[in-house]
Amino acid sequence: MNHSTWRQALVRRHRLILCIGLLSAAGQAWSASSDGDPLQFDDTPLEELLEYPTWFKQGFLALEDDLNEAVDAGKTGIMVYFGQKRCAYCKMLMDVNFQDPDIVNYTREHFDVVPIDIWSPEEVTTPAGESLSEREYAQQLGTNFTPSLVFYDAEGRIALRLRGYYPPYQFRAALEYVAGGHYLREKFPVYMARGDKTLRFEPGDLIEEPFFELPPYNLNRSRFPSQLPLVVFFEQGDCHACDILHTDPLSRKTLRDLFSRFESVQLDMWSETPLIKPDGQQSTARKWAEELGIFYAPSIVFFDEHGKEIIRVDSVVHFFRLRNVLNYVVSRGYLTDPNFLRWSSRARRVLNERETGNQRQNAAR
Repeated sequence: MNHSTWRQALVRRHRLILCIGLLSAAGQAWSASSDGDPLQFDDTPLEELLEYPTWFKQGFLALEDDLNEAVDAGKTGIMVYFGQKRCAYCKMLMDVNFQDPDIVNYTREHFDVVPIDIWSPEEVTTPAGESLSEREYAQQLGTNFTPSLVFYDAEGRIALRLRGYYPPYQFRAALEYVAGGHYLREKFPVYMARGDKTLRFEPGDLIEEPFFELPPYNLNRSRFPSQLPLVVFFEQGDCHACDILHTDPLSRKTLRDLFSRFESVQLDMWSETPLIKPDGQQSTARKWAEELGIFYAPSIVFFDEHGKEIIRVDSVVHFFRLRNVLNYVVSRGYLTDPNFLRWSSRARRVLNERETGNQRQNAAR
């Protein structure tokens, strides 16, 4: 990145922080921690175990009964929280979002929150009456990233799923989307696209990377497979989260080396840039983003050599998580385990065992 681009990124970042702050003062639901940015944090696993807020519902994991109790109390339904005790993204949800009085009050008014440990063998009864372990329940619902939140309405239907950590503004919007019954009338990306206009300014330049392919974008893999997997970055101008992605994780050599093993494309999710999708159909960046249900910028979508989607990261992401996802795709771990977290846990365990073995060998010399 040249000096001019760097300065442009910083200007956009500071400008967006200022405007969000003004919106907050005007009554918009956005709140950072008192001394920091909710998008900036270290995402390596926590050393100390995470604790839940005291107002989380602690029961016998009978979600059918929990839902009935919430509805009887006049609430919209329940929010099932899927997390890990050492998850840095989960900690941000607890320390930032669930420290905002407006978010806490609104959540407790409309939902009971039931925590699920994605690795626990404890039995849980789902709102549909099915009995299985917490781990099996998490895998059944495809919780590839934590925290994952699943909202059930009064009828026991899934109204919305969120995978990963979202800063306060987007999180508050998700709460309103379910509590206000908007899920009955429109899809969440459509709802977010309308609300996001309050945080978007005139179109801005995207931050480019040396590993991004240049247009025209012919991503067709329908007739002949590509030699490399494909990764598509859906971004937008004047995007604080996009700026952080480029100035932090994407600036690291480890990730840049991994991206050399991909065909990488960057698209403005609101633009009419023409392209040919992996399935061979002509489209535009905006239409494709809408078709994929993209609502968060930046969203990073991975496709295999044949054009089939493997996994996507459409929430806040930093170095540790992004590196693991890249290794998951490069190693083709998805072929043996479609659950990223399960694969990641096993890969980390193998690595730890290897490091322990090396340490023992060195000590014995």
